[in-house]
Amino acid sequence: MVMDVLMSRLELVVAVGDRRTLLRAPVALAPLPGGPDRVGACSPAAEAQGVHPGIPLAEALARSPQLVLVPPDPVAVDRSWEALLICLEGIGARPEPLAPGEACFDAAGLRRMYRGIEGVIAATRRAIGWWPGLRIGLGPVRFCAQAAARRAGPRRAAFVHGASELAPMSVDLLACRERTARLPSPLRRFGLDTLGELVRLGRGPLGERFGTSGILAHDLASGIDSPLVPREPGSDLRERFDLPESLSGELLERVLGLLLDRLLARPERQARTLRTVVLEAALVEGGTWRTRVVLREATADRTRLHLALSPHLAQLSAPAQSLGIHAESFGGPPSQAIPLLQDDEERRRARLREGLRQVSAGSGDDALLRVVEVDPASRLPERRMALAPREA
Repeated sequence: MVMDVLMSRLELVVAVGDRRTLLRAPVALAPLPGGPDRVGACSPAAEAQGVHPGIPLAEALARSPQLVLVPPDPVAVDRSWEALLICLEGIGARPEPLAPGEACFDAAGLRRMYRGIEGVIAATRRAIGWWPGLRIGLGPVRFCAQAAARRAGPRRAAFVHGASELAPMSVDLLACRERTARLPSPLRRFGLDTLGELVRLGRGPLGERFGTSGILAHDLASGIDSPLVPREPGSDLRERFDLPESLSGELLERVLGLLLDRLLARPERQARTLRTVVLEAALVEGGTWRTRVVLREATADRTRLHLALSPHLAQLSAPAQSLGIHAESFGGPPSQAIPLLQDDEERRRARLREGLRQVSAGSGDDALLRVVEVDPASRLPERRMALAPREA
């Protein structure tokens, strides 16, 4: 039994902070500095006035003149989400983060510890505490649990047991997955409003029209999903420097070098190389800035790290009052013994595995695909094979 924990509007709640009463009024996240001029997450009062995430700022203000804009705080969202995941791990769960504010874990192994599934639900609510918009859903696979969480109430969990209960639900549920998020709109233009109609259309036509996204959508609507992939324990290796004044250019790069020196000198690093590094900044005008940098090759060399990170400082579109760095994931030790004689086939396989790890770290597991047979007897070559997500 998979349990989905959904905390809707996490970014908005974190940005509002202690001003929780603002959530009763029309509130929306302001556009990111230097980003597209569109609003982010909205409160229920704002949505009731026709303001939805992603619409232009001018249109949002025209629909709701009383709309309050709150600067986004991606750094605080990342830390709050990490704290919530640690709370789930504290009850014995092994969560798989799907997006900031949504995670799934296998609740079957916790039943005996908490005397049934109701006990697991109660323990989850106690661990997270009071959180506006908390929803809990359960199902045999990840997608069923996600569908259940979206129809659950604030005080009562919902269950979706399989494809028969998914059939009458809207195709808009496909938006909860990154690879199928673009499908609801074209599916509705084709007259497909429910997941049951999607299943009856067939896997082949969907794969022919939408490729691997269509095949995945058919599998999800049929109650078929990939196994959970619990996250690895996060790293708390951080460094931060308060800027005395608004710095830019060469001075900001010197601050970055100082942060790298501090980070690499930390004993908690245990001589490990860095694979993924996050740059964070608190802006003078309010809000924060955050960017994630995946290194092509894990390294602990200060010069190479500085060369890889310094170009990203140009993305700062507003003066910063502090700059921080966070080691998100690590690689192997910096020096690895290389055998005197190595087989060409083994060397090729090792390079291929390293390349797959780099693609997975940089673009996610969905970037790795494999070729599967769909209709080997078809006369059309493009129907014989299809691309599917690569299994670990």
